[in-house]
Amino acid sequence: MTGRHINDQQVRLYMRLRTDHTQITSSTKAGLSVATGRRTEGDPRVPSAKKQRRVYRTRPDPLAGLWDEEIVPMLQAASGLRPISLFDELARRHPDRIGPSFRRTLERRVAEWKALHGADQDVMFRQIQQPGRMGLSDFTDVSDLGVVVAGQRLEHRLYHFALACSGFEHVEIVLGGESYPALASGLENALRLLGGAPREHRSDSLSAAFRNLAKPDADDLTKRFEALVTHFGMVPSRNNRGVAHENGAIESRHGHVKKRLAQALLLRGSASFDDLDAYRAFAADVVGQHNRRHAAMIDAERAVLKPLPTQPAMTWEERTVRVTSASGFMCRHVFYTVPSRLVGHRLHLRIHDDRIEAYLGGSFLLSLPRGRRPKGAGAVHVVDYHHVIAALRAKPGALANLAYRDALWPRTAYRRAWEALIADGPVRDAARTMVGLLALAHDRGVEADLAAAIDETLDAGERPDLAVMLRRFTPKAAAAPEVSVILPPLAAYDRLIAMAGAEMAP
Repeated sequence: MTGRHINDQQVRLYMRLRTDHTQITSSTKAGLSVATGRRTEGDPRVPSAKKQRRVYRTRPDPLAGLWDEEIVPMLQAASGLRPISLFDELARRHPDRIGPSFRRTLERRVAEWKALHGADQDVMFRQIQQPGRMGLSDFTDVSDLGVVVAGQRLEHRLYHFALACSGFEHVEIVLGGESYPALASGLENALRLLGGAPREHRSDSLSAAFRNLAKPDADDLTKRFEALVTHFGMVPSRNNRGVAHENGAIESRHGHVKKRLAQALLLRGSASFDDLDAYRAFAADVVGQHNRRHAAMIDAERAVLKPLPTQPAMTWEERTVRVTSASGFMCRHVFYTVPSRLVGHRLHLRIHDDRIEAYLGGSFLLSLPRGRRPKGAGAVHVVDYHHVIAALRAKPGALANLAYRDALWPRTAYRRAWEALIADGPVRDAARTMVGLLALAHDRGVEADLAAAIDETLDAGERPDLAVMLRRFTPKAAAAPEVSVILPPLAAYDRLIAMAGAEMAP
């Protein structure tokens, strides 16, 4: 065969076959090329009987004077050096000697040296997965999928859970970073969907969730995570920091789930979704198809899982804040508005990945969308104009320089109206008009219809007129019809009673 030395047995077999077969047939059966068979017939001696060729170089060694003198000392000092790094360093030292053809020789020689003298490498130990033994959690960034929600590119990641044996998978859209609420809610939903819990739960070191936390907060997060896993009757375990392959049963699946989502988006023909719920349903359906293909294995493992507790786990973080005179509170560098009647009260917050729930004592008040401040960005405000419109109606002039004015507009049409009004007239008048429009949207519940009317007016090159909008969206007061009530005389009732008594008499 090409590239292999022939042995004595092949030569003897070829010569024996050659008496009855053609050269091609004999060569094929002996495992020789036709050319080698032809040479063998010219010299039928077996290879061991021939004088071996003396090994000598056909060209000068390009590493002469460099290998032992410079390259080996560098490898001994730092065996992790790559051939390309050595090549660049030698090219810097000897620019007149090192050429492109030098690199391949260097790579081959370095590989041989590392095999003989290099450091021991990490060994991957293949594991036999037992049903019901291990579940794994991890986060993976999928912003490169190019998903667009409500017209804006979605920077997000996935919480990814999997069973090591059967391959059951569950993903959830995570809008922020790696955090306890994202991990806890994702794990809770995955186990509830699965209907049971494995004996052990493996995660990475959660270094991203611990980043920038003070030691007391990090210790508290560790305790809460361990309590969460214990709540489901699982034993928590983590891989060593920076050693991702120890969590390989989930790491290897990240690439697969990303590819499945990317292919499903291509088949869908668009990566745009009307809202976040539509994208969540799409991702759940893609992962559900994978689970259906492994239904038999998943059902077999589900049968040996531990039963789940009836009570849900604590999947949120808690914080207590005071509502300021600005009718809002600060949480994680974000300002949130609440109804002004809560000014001065202390609220108990449950912080989830996508929302914040506010409680007054034990009474639930409201749920607010979770806001996040991007790194290096300015102040972030989560504002609901319904919370502050009553106060703005009394002080419309405050709108002009309001700190969170740009976050106040419920729809793009209102922002367009403000920009058009301040471009054409005094800011004071523009503020009064905009407060009036917001009050109209609040009082009449016509936020969407009013926005459409504002867009129509602006597209026509006109400016919104508050009086016109009030007439358009305020129902006309209809006159009450005159109703004439004729009261019968009391004697009529006496006659009815008498007639009823006569009919009942025997």
